[in-house]
Amino acid sequence: MKISLLVIGKTDSKQLSAMTEDYARRLGFYIPFSMEVIADIKNTKHLSVEQQKQAEGELILKRIQSSDTVVLLDEKGKILSSVGFSEFLQKKMNSGLKQLIFVIGGPYGFSEAVYQRANGKLSLSAMTFSHQMIRLFFVEQLYRAFTILKNEPYHHL
Repeated sequence: MKISLLVIGKTDSKQLSAMTEDYARRLGFYIPFSMEVIADIKNTKHLSVEQQKQAEGELILKRIQSSDTVVLLDEKGKILSSVGFSEFLQKKMNSGLKQLIFVIGGPYGFSEAVYQRANGKLSLSAMTFSHQMIRLFFVEQLYRAFTILKNEPYHHL
């Protein structure tokens, strides 16, 4: 199985980028992982929130194949513990999936078309975080999940 993370917009913070890249590199020891940054929509001040979500949604959907399993990182998604998330990933790997794609949307969330295409939704917290920080938190949780599955000492119970 391959895991991909699709995100809208680049990260302005060099420190957050460096930390995210560090965890992404570490993930490579466990599973093929990639992160794709979709460029921000230009001239958003002339677009309504719905128009912006729709434009971002079209860019997201262009990068997804019909055979991919898509999980949105969404405030209304299911909240899992780190151990629960590792079990979720193990089930996906056991099912024979080829590609698991997680998506972090833009500042206003996802278009209805993206919600309809998704196979599930996960929430990392009931709190709201910047889209730049969520990348780091999520990639760290992916790494943590694989260390849990391998019984490595990174995650302390």
